[in-house]
Amino acid sequence: MPISRKDIQHIANLARLALSPEEEERFENQLSSILEYVSQLQEVDTVQGEYQYQVEGLKNSMDQDEVRVCDEDTRQGILAAFPERAGDLLKVKGVFHE
Repeated sequence: MPISRKDIQHIANLARLALSPEEEERFENQLSSILEYVSQLQEVDTVQGEYQYQVEGLKNSMDQDEVRVCDEDTRQGILAAFPERAGDLLKVKGVFHE
């Protein structure tokens, strides 16, 4: 299923992406290939196959948070290498924006 350059520009606009003409051409080819592959997958008969279930042995595998102390030289090296900080706190970009 071919996708047009206009479609690529519309998708980029929705995603707030600024694409160069070269990137538009590359994504046009890549997305067309992906959609062709998906259309091939839609032709696969999945009705006749047996379902596979995995319900045994499942468990949560979350590790506990663990505080590890580092020496003062390592700590100062990390602080010095970080681009922005407030005192001993590292500043990072916000996740939620209004």
